[in-house]
Amino acid sequence: MNTLSAFTAEEETRAKLLLAAKVASMMGRKLEEGDWIEVYSKAKNIPFSGWSNLHIDVNHNGLGIEFKMLRVTQLRGRSIKHVCGTTRMHPAATRSIRIDDTDLPADQVMTDVLTQYADLIEERTDRVRANSPDGNADMRLGWLLWEDDLQEFVYFEEPMEKPDPTEYTAIWNETPARGARKPSKSLWIFDKATGAKRFSVTTSAGIKIQPYFDVPPPNDPDLVYFRVQSEPMDDGTFVMWVSSTTADQLRRVLGSTDCRVVSDAVARAKQVISTSEPNETMGTGFAVAIQVSKEAFDLLVEHWEAVSDEHRIQQLIDALSSDATV
Repeated sequence: MNTLSAFTAEEETRAKLLLAAKVASMMGRKLEEGDWIEVYSKAKNIPFSGWSNLHIDVNHNGLGIEFKMLRVTQLRGRSIKHVCGTTRMHPAATRSIRIDDTDLPADQVMTDVLTQYADLIEERTDRVRANSPDGNADMRLGWLLWEDDLQEFVYFEEPMEKPDPTEYTAIWNETPARGARKPSKSLWIFDKATGAKRFSVTTSAGIKIQPYFDVPPPNDPDLVYFRVQSEPMDDGTFVMWVSSTTADQLRRVLGSTDCRVVSDAVARAKQVISTSEPNETMGTGFAVAIQVSKEAFDLLVEHWEAVSDEHRIQQLIDALSSDATV
């Protein structure tokens, strides 16, 4: 694997706390590109300029990064690390591609498509180089994968390289009409040396390049793993990651957020019906770790439906504040 180091140890710690705070603030909504760009920028002390699909995501002092995000489904209770060492397909590398004639030979169209893609990368490299203090551009792809519950994430970076059409071969793949589904035609592009599929180019419902990428093995030193929700610890406790505001509210109610104090409070409040609804909050600052015993964590999961640790602790506060627990 040709991976690159993404964070220093300090930056990785900041990224985890910022990502945990971001997930806490989302309260179950979909993770967006701008969410990760904000986390990444703050972790590395890079100015956050927002997200746009028209420009490269990071362009700072010669560093250029295009982020690609992919939700991993059907893990069936397995860790997201299960995808390590596999090849995945991303829905789109870019839509800035044109195909004039789908009746031309596959290799001819492939050459044109990959040349357009290489030109796009060169254009973005020029923009990064223009902002570089030494005239150099460190161009990277950053891959973020996460699972449905937003508990686990993996992230890695690799060089952004212009594809050489002479290293690939292509075929047309046609799918016939089935029921209400219309027929479709796509260009499959393979690495000549390995025979592995590396790109699929759609020609219906908008032309786009869908790249295939390799997830590093779990022992790759450049692979970053984040657990930012319901984190089990070796001593039989769970860390629940919540916003600083919610942690302060819990401390005011209980007088302490010590593991034993919070765990006892969960046992005391478990029979109270909480009607606290998930409401998205401001995702500022670092997340705060609230430790509870495994038994208390299991009670929280059993008695209250929630979308995140933040929501569960808010429900706990709601229950503790009711007359039934006094």
